[in-house]
Amino acid sequence: MPPPADIVKVAIEWPGANAQLIEMDQKRPLASIIREVCDGWSLSGSEQFALRYADGPQLYITEQSRGEIKNGTILRLAISPARAARQLLERIQSHGIDARLEALKELAKLSADPTFATEFINMEGIGTLARLVESGTHFGEMLAFTLTAFLELMDHSIVSWDLISLSFIKQIAGYVNQPMVDVSILQRSLAILESMVLNSHSLYHRVAQEITVGQLIGHLSNQEIQTYAIALINALFLKAPEDRRQEMASTLAQKHLRSIILNHVIRGNRPIKAEMAHQLYVLQVLTFNLLEERMMTKMDPNDQTQRDVIFELRKIAFDGENDPTGTEKRKAMYAKDYKMLGFTNHLNPAMDFTQTPPGMLALDNMLYMAKVHQDTYIRIVLENSSREDKHECPFGRCAIELTRVLCEILQVGELPNEGCNDYHPMFFTHDRAWEEFFCVCVQLLNKTWKEMRATAEDFNKVMQVVREQITRALAMKPSSLDQLKNKLRGLSYSEILRLRQSERMSQDDFQSPPIIELRERIQPEILELIKQQRLNRLCEGSCFRKVGNRRRQEKFWFCRLSLNHKVLHYGDLDESPQGEVPFEMLSDKIPVSDIKSVVTGKDCPHMKEKSALKQNKEVLELAFSVLYDPDETLNFVAPNKYEYCIWTDGLCALLGREMGSDLTRSDLDTLISMEMKLRLLDLENITIPEAPPPVPKEPSSYNFTYNYS
Repeated sequence: MPPPADIVKVAIEWPGANAQLIEMDQKRPLASIIREVCDGWSLSGSEQFALRYADGPQLYITEQSRGEIKNGTILRLAISPARAARQLLERIQSHGIDARLEALKELAKLSADPTFATEFINMEGIGTLARLVESGTHFGEMLAFTLTAFLELMDHSIVSWDLISLSFIKQIAGYVNQPMVDVSILQRSLAILESMVLNSHSLYHRVAQEITVGQLIGHLSNQEIQTYAIALINALFLKAPEDRRQEMASTLAQKHLRSIILNHVIRGNRPIKAEMAHQLYVLQVLTFNLLEERMMTKMDPNDQTQRDVIFELRKIAFDGENDPTGTEKRKAMYAKDYKMLGFTNHLNPAMDFTQTPPGMLALDNMLYMAKVHQDTYIRIVLENSSREDKHECPFGRCAIELTRVLCEILQVGELPNEGCNDYHPMFFTHDRAWEEFFCVCVQLLNKTWKEMRATAEDFNKVMQVVREQITRALAMKPSSLDQLKNKLRGLSYSEILRLRQSERMSQDDFQSPPIIELRERIQPEILELIKQQRLNRLCEGSCFRKVGNRRRQEKFWFCRLSLNHKVLHYGDLDESPQGEVPFEMLSDKIPVSDIKSVVTGKDCPHMKEKSALKQNKEVLELAFSVLYDPDETLNFVAPNKYEYCIWTDGLCALLGREMGSDLTRSDLDTLISMEMKLRLLDLENITIPEAPPPVPKEPSSYNFTYNYS
């Protein structure tokens, strides 16, 4: 007979004594259980003790968290959080250097525990640590442990960052600005400054006064602190007032940030980890967002300066030195030229730039191409303006629409998504990457227009194909603009048609009734194969990253299904694993029989507070939770969409529910199509033997069995 649901069997350790094996009644007060354990070892003052986990992060157990204790868990009797906080506070203020170092080392470890952190903060512990830093008397390991403890304590969001003093900020900034500082101190100092900037508007201004971009860029040659330095640059960039961002971008360009990142990070001798990829993505997004102002600015048709830019486009294309002298003749010629340039409004082309997006950004792009790639610009314009077969590609109209499409593809104006690592190395290879990207895509558009033998009526169709070509090429992550050109050459219009036809095969083929019947017969078999594949992947397990306020800590945990599909094993890891993680390393487990349901997205408990934030949209789409008895949850954020589909499908299959992800639908269509083609191919290759001569028989009734397999 199984034990009652409220009883968990645990082992409790105490140094120098045999472990106690007890049945913990979860309905009893925790203080009563601790008193009983203390009595077992003849320890007085049970109120001075608490229980902690013996493995993993060794967190304190409270009335709120005790429900997470599982059968077989090993616990440890320890001094209470309040007592531990009091003792450590006394020791870190002692005169003995060795004693103080050991106390700070222990404090750095304990500060990650929210229960301990609350007690330590209530005893003015953060103020004590801040004063130790401000004194400037701590160096080396002692300072590193002090900064670690401070950062961990502040990360719990128990106290406001606005309480930090200016002298503390100056001291931390001083460590960043010094040429020779220990790497561990630099890492923590940069992380503290980043948290200040992201969590307090007033502290942003103070940090911006103390730290220069040039000093941060100087740290990018050190591989140990690159991620921290770029993260702080991004934070300063993100929180800067709009009128300061362009100025900051100019400073970054003058300091050659792009080329330094390209040479020391992207083309460095180390693989780029997830956090660095995220920071590069954020920098890419923030850089492109500088285009938003021009993208949303309408052209003023009465502004002569702006009209002069359009006139310059005409002059470069058609050599304006031979203009006629008469006003009327000039107007007539200009209208003809603007028509050949491909503008919709020939008489007043300024009106073509009054729609936002893309607004004035389109004109900026066109002028850049006309000046920097003049030969290509003139060739495209003249090539199309001289055609008389209605197949001319209208450069002006195409360039304006292309700018809008590129803004949509690269999400200009959108905030960065937390958890997204989608950066493109090629955008770090050129100082004017956006404009060069546009010029490459204009040439693609002109080529595709000719391949499609398009007319003005086909404009939208051409733009759809071009969007698809660009999107597919970007998905291949070209490392340079030249590589992008090569990828686009391989994505001709005929290749796009071939890819579309191939991808539609599973949807459009096999529509006759006998084939539909065969498909229905095959589907359960294929679904079972997909189900087994999902469950096998759950048995292999996956690594998940713990998303906190400071991403650079890279905390991980691993989860996998037992081979008999009866238990989910999970536990914390110090680093991302290479290969399979043994069950023995995963200290926690959930019986599958206890799982009540699986929820996703905004229904997840850990997403309810974050779902309203725009920058957490990506995380929201990757979040799912396992709800199990008694009213407990195991919360996940998948590393990517593929793992999200695998795990949500696998858990649904485990609970006997329908697998409904996009991945399953795609796999189902693909596998059914493949199986049907194989079976139809077998039918085509059947050699029908000659029938043997009939044998006379007595008349009887015949039963026919048809085998469709």
